[in-house]
Amino acid sequence: MKKNIIQNKKIILSLLLGFLVLAGYLFSNNSGLRFTPKEHISAGDNSDYGNILVTRVVDGDTLKLENGKYLRLIGIDTPEMHESAKLHRDAQRSKQSVWEIKKLGRQSYEFTRQMAQGKRVRLEFDKEKYDKYKRILAYVYLPDGRFLNALIVEEGYASLMAYPPNVKYADLFSSLYQQARKNKRGLWK
Repeated sequence: MKKNIIQNKKIILSLLLGFLVLAGYLFSNNSGLRFTPKEHISAGDNSDYGNILVTRVVDGDTLKLENGKYLRLIGIDTPEMHESAKLHRDAQRSKQSVWEIKKLGRQSYEFTRQMAQGKRVRLEFDKEKYDKYKRILAYVYLPDGRFLNALIVEEGYASLMAYPPNVKYADLFSSLYQQARKNKRGLWK
């Protein structure tokens, strides 16, 4: 009897250890940046944000969806590539030329366009669903499950922009941003 109890404990411990090893593997290799859509997601309208087409990438952090709405990626900020007051403020603040910022903005735009344009995506919302310009605020998952917001930061094509209360992934983005800068990826080359 005592021998069976010891064997059962060993089996349970082996199963638990195996589960922990598997969990560690799943959360390494950026698998934590993936998500498989399973449900209908709404922002208060009739659109299915669990499976919606990106018809156009406007710039590195703004998308246009098949329902005609614009989407601003939460937590990231890419350089401006169009004439705007923000472009000139950023040039003054960073001491870079308007031309240089537009060039970097174009690089961010091209990366985001390659990743998302013409693809069906899944949106994840945070606390606030719209910004003051009536754009949808969301985290975007690509058809293969990759987390677009995080991917843009990880590959070095965005800075961070945290606006509470939408800060669900702020720590993840911060870590990815530091790695991209350290490893001179994307705009940080």
